[in-house]
Amino acid sequence: MRVVAIDGPVGSGKSTVAKAVAARLGLPYLESGAMYRVVALAAVRQGIDPAAEGSAAAITALAGDLKMDVGERVLLDGDDVTSELRSPDVGRAVSPVAAMAGVRTELVRRQREWVADHGGAVVEGRDIGSDVFPDAELKVFLSASAAERARRRHQDETADDLARRDLLDSTRATSPLIVPDGAVVVDTTARPIDDVVDEILALLP
Repeated sequence: MRVVAIDGPVGSGKSTVAKAVAARLGLPYLESGAMYRVVALAAVRQGIDPAAEGSAAAITALAGDLKMDVGERVLLDGDDVTSELRSPDVGRAVSPVAAMAGVRTELVRRQREWVADHGGAVVEGRDIGSDVFPDAELKVFLSASAAERARRRHQDETADDLARRDLLDSTRATSPLIVPDGAVVVDTTARPIDDVVDEILALLP
């Protein structure tokens, strides 16, 4: 089963690059973050504050019960919620939700199951090479300057939002955002997507 893991912080170009790599390789593409956003959206809809005491148990239980279908469109219990996943409310909730150990255990299970069902994939996220698929054929960690990342994300999240998410993602107790062992770091700042994709493909045996 062929798995390419692409990790990195918000705004580093993970989604765009991973989709292009998947297309070039003829592999399915999985945005692991979409699963966390689905859980965050479900929590927001139910009025559960991820920062509130006791919320982890409620949100972990919620994550286990949700029916989600993640692909070009994202479905939550049969409803297309693709456009809602990038809302400010979900953006603020997703990092605290993703820091919950129970939620991560459930979604890592789902991610591995998704890839097994599809016979391999290009998977992007924040802990793919370090935790979800540590034995991936290729592990890449994308980086970019703070200014570049803020520019890319300005329509959805402010520079302060990015800094807050970076801090939460890199300091959480469970599967923090790190450069995985054996990963190749690729800086995407001011580079054409095709150039980055070519560099990544050249790393494959």
